[in-house]
Amino acid sequence: MSGRPIRVRGLVQGVGFRPYVWRLANELGLSGWVRNDGAGVTMLVAGPAVAEFLERLPREAPRLARIDAIEIGEMAAEDGLSGDDPAAGFVIRDSVAGDIATAIGPDAAICPDCIGEICDPDNRRWRYAFTTCTHCGPRYTVSRKIPYDRAHTSLAAFPLCPACAAEYAALPKEGSPPSVPDRRFHAETTCCPDCGPQLRLLDAAGQPLPGDPLGETLRLLRAGKIVALKGLGGFQLACDARNADAVAELRLRKQREEKPLAVMALNGASLAAYARIGAAEADLLHSAAAPIVLCAKGAAELPGIAPGLTWLGAMLPATPLHLLLWHEAAGRPAGTAWLAAASDLLLVMTSANPHGEPLVVGNDEAQARLAGLADAFLQHDREIVVRCDDSVVRAGPAFIRRARGYVPVPIALAKGGPTVLALGGYLKNTVCLLKGKEAFLSQHIGSLDNAAAIGFLEETVDHLLGILDVRPDLIVHDLHPDFPSTHLALSMAAALGIPALAVGHHQAHIAAIAAEHGIKEPLIGLAIDGTGLGPDGGLWGGELLRLAGAHCERLGHLSPIRLPGGDRAAREPWRMAVSALHGGGLGYRVGGWLKQHYPQHEAGPLLTMLARNLRCPPTTSLGRWFDAAAGLLGLRAEMAYEGQAAMELEGLAAAYGPVAPALGGYAMRDGVLDFSPLILLLLNSREPAEGAALFHATVAAGLAAWLIAAAERAEMATVAVGGGCAMNVVLMSALRQQLEAAGLTLCEARQAPANDGGLALGQAWVGRQQMRDMASS
Repeated sequence: MSGRPIRVRGLVQGVGFRPYVWRLANELGLSGWVRNDGAGVTMLVAGPAVAEFLERLPREAPRLARIDAIEIGEMAAEDGLSGDDPAAGFVIRDSVAGDIATAIGPDAAICPDCIGEICDPDNRRWRYAFTTCTHCGPRYTVSRKIPYDRAHTSLAAFPLCPACAAEYAALPKEGSPPSVPDRRFHAETTCCPDCGPQLRLLDAAGQPLPGDPLGETLRLLRAGKIVALKGLGGFQLACDARNADAVAELRLRKQREEKPLAVMALNGASLAAYARIGAAEADLLHSAAAPIVLCAKGAAELPGIAPGLTWLGAMLPATPLHLLLWHEAAGRPAGTAWLAAASDLLLVMTSANPHGEPLVVGNDEAQARLAGLADAFLQHDREIVVRCDDSVVRAGPAFIRRARGYVPVPIALAKGGPTVLALGGYLKNTVCLLKGKEAFLSQHIGSLDNAAAIGFLEETVDHLLGILDVRPDLIVHDLHPDFPSTHLALSMAAALGIPALAVGHHQAHIAAIAAEHGIKEPLIGLAIDGTGLGPDGGLWGGELLRLAGAHCERLGHLSPIRLPGGDRAAREPWRMAVSALHGGGLGYRVGGWLKQHYPQHEAGPLLTMLARNLRCPPTTSLGRWFDAAAGLLGLRAEMAYEGQAAMELEGLAAAYGPVAPALGGYAMRDGVLDFSPLILLLLNSREPAEGAALFHATVAAGLAAWLIAAAERAEMATVAVGGGCAMNVVLMSALRQQLEAAGLTLCEARQAPANDGGLALGQAWVGRQQMRDMASS
């Protein structure tokens, strides 16, 4: 019988797939080989049970694997192996290079088996902070290129000791059946205390601190100190979440006055008083990705953690290093029973970076850039190849930030096409590469408002192109000519001699949804967010669009509201409230309202600017209407971080509960949706929470009526909603319910963030559509 060549495509490198194939083939008595290459995993199998092998291959795959395709060749010998000789057996061959058409797996949370080992005093990996196997551990953040082999990772600097080498290369121990090999068989990141990375704890001056690094770190945290820990994708700043003084000091040092912080706990029982964790949240917390999960706050409040919000960002220990801090706090117990008990150790865990700069990844870099921020540094000598922040997810699931645990898993596309690189926008920047039928969306890069962030963007682009070994046919960027991402796109396109394409911000929001849902037909979409440059040069942000391939038509927009003082108005809700009152013909109410809520501010200059239309650009942004509502209800005069007023408004509405939308609270005419009738209702609200609930209900009703009417005119049954405001749970829940009641199917962002973190996906998708249109014309 000749060998059967088989290729498996998908997420099949770095997930224990070759050892799995080896086990299955040996169990079935097959001969042949398996190896990694640029396109995935290739194998040759021969023997009577090939049919059973093919049937079981996808069904019993490792937990971290994702099989996109199994391609079976014709019955033929390959590489001189026919399978006629049963003694040939089945082997794992060395990897080969080639055209890259696969992905490295994402970093995965520590598995139960590895947890058992680090908690076993008789195991040689007892309390070892870098314990890993084919089922868990670092992948993306330690990888330099494909194929995924140890030589291509930062573990190459750590030659395996005899014991680890035996686990990695040898067949199962004598007497063991071939169906149960060691899970470190061909585990590329495996190591142990004798051959792997080591921890060390340094003081603020960079001098080694005596004692056990983990024990001393816990002691410092208990004493109210701030410690920088080297995690998977970068350093994190940690402090005792129950110590209000420590949290306040962390905020002061990091210049993070009010932006919410995430907390790490041992388990759900430890979070019970502070967060309401449902089944969906629990699944996310315990997933291999182990993201930060937004949970509704519980009865107890953690001072200074998420002020003014009804949500708490929670996470569980994803690495042995993190978990061992709780093991230390529990007294280093043997076994794993202690993992089920509540722990009083609750830590703030936030990105270690100076204000507005990228995540710190290197040891020397940490000492230099985190000087004055951390009291001590828990470091190790394994290099972080790719900086990658923690992902933030809300049950749905919906990404707030897509990074560690999910990147670089590609998003499947309905069709292939030219290779397109898109460089995103200005805020929440990510980049995206379309290759074949896959979209590779990068980790969260952040706001491009300093040289270090722009350097991170360039670093990410270089790594993405290098690891996938491609040269783009087209580079896509935002319409805004002054974005650093636009500058980089144009310079790269000129250097490579390829075209560059500008795509509208809001077109990209809807296109991202079309891309991930595989929508080929025309689509009605609602783009709702802060502000972005429109094709007419205006500041858009509440747009009713029709998307057909690369073509985008504006069907309608929100009634414009002016920005007194330009960008400053986007940071000061009281200004937006004054603008709303003036625009709604209620300027005469400004004085009394201001005296009641913001007596420290003077409205005269703003009213003069608005009356004379001086430095008051109009915008159709829904986000600015949220700011105006927050200002009118007296929530805050100024914001300490982007979106703060809208998030607090959402929190009040969620706490108050559902209300009926206001009759006459909006008006539609000639494609324009106007929410100015709401202004007087908010001004007369009995309490802010009631006003917040009324605002959300009425805005949802107006948007639903607008979309339903557009879909009926176009005779379409599917609509999309994207943009930063689409991350508002209260708004989207009400909108979804009304659209479904009208018989419409609502498509939302699920595999990419609905906010600007998903722009690059939409940009790339539009770019590919345009190349197709040009090729067919």
